[in-house]
Amino acid sequence: MSAKLEAIGLGKRYGETVALEPTDLTVQAGEFLTLLGPSGSGKTTLLQMIAGLVAPTSGRIEIAGQDVTHVDPGKRGIGMVFQSYALFPHMSVWDNVAYGLRMRSRSRDEVRTAVDAALAMVRMGEFGKRFPKELSGGQQQRIALARCFAYRPSVILLDEPLGALDKKLREHMQAEIRRLHKELGATFVYVTHDQDEALTLSDRVCLMNDARIEQIGTPSDLYDRPATRFAASFIGHSNLLEGSLADGAVAGSEPILLAAGARLPLPRAANLAPSSRHVLLLRPEALEFVEPKQGFIDGRIDDVVFFGSDTHVQLSLPDGSGLTARCSRTLSPRIGDLVGLTWDPYRTTLLHA
Repeated sequence: MSAKLEAIGLGKRYGETVALEPTDLTVQAGEFLTLLGPSGSGKTTLLQMIAGLVAPTSGRIEIAGQDVTHVDPGKRGIGMVFQSYALFPHMSVWDNVAYGLRMRSRSRDEVRTAVDAALAMVRMGEFGKRFPKELSGGQQQRIALARCFAYRPSVILLDEPLGALDKKLREHMQAEIRRLHKELGATFVYVTHDQDEALTLSDRVCLMNDARIEQIGTPSDLYDRPATRFAASFIGHSNLLEGSLADGAVAGSEPILLAAGARLPLPRAANLAPSSRHVLLLRPEALEFVEPKQGFIDGRIDDVVFFGSDTHVQLSLPDGSGLTARCSRTLSPRIGDLVGLTWDPYRTTLLHA
């Protein structure tokens, strides 16, 4: 793969306020990269600078090896899809999709062929004569995508395009966007604060926090091997148990973390650099119930929440801290029961506190 898009030392300040620390980011040709993070993390600022809608304070942007930092947005060869759809209400669906092509002075035949192909791609070929007000939210989003895809940009930016949709329609559109990405072969940069959406869609996820990149990697990298406490808590459901290493753990004896009133085993591959405090990440699905005193630690069941495909169990540990376990429907945990908890130490992650 070759680099399609690069941000090199790209940063943005508004007076004393830092919207994005100087940042390096490389997106490969044909990749689906998602910028994920909470509000104020810098993800939208980064996307807007790539699009040319916001001027950077420092650094530069390259597309296919060409410096486009000061190139007008319309001349960067980029397509953009907004959360608001931004459809022209006085134009038909067909004319909305044709608008960008006409602005690029394409011939009438080229416009007709490209619009028909784009509408077919999003499965809206029969809606060309309708107006935006006659469409549902999901249909309007499809038209916004078709308008972007019609002129076949090599880089497509999507700024929380599914944020206004209900859960079921959102999940359907996620599948559609993933299909369209494969069909087009274009480079997608997608912004969302929804972690499930990021994990579902992406080849790689760029997790952002406090105006900088926290971690970047595949969805499984971020879920299974978070590099920081923030990454561990933001991605997926997390149990974070704080403690200290048992004497001799760093020197090579059996690695043990003293946490939650118990001695908890650690994977030998864990980063056991000396530190006064560490955090053990336990994913709820990694936990298994056994008889009391037969696991690594005991917990008392405080609450049981049914989620359809599985059940989430809230437990209190010996030191009063809480923990969540996920179990199948074949188990019938009862509030008030004392249970033992066990897990594969290699399904845990040790982080510095």
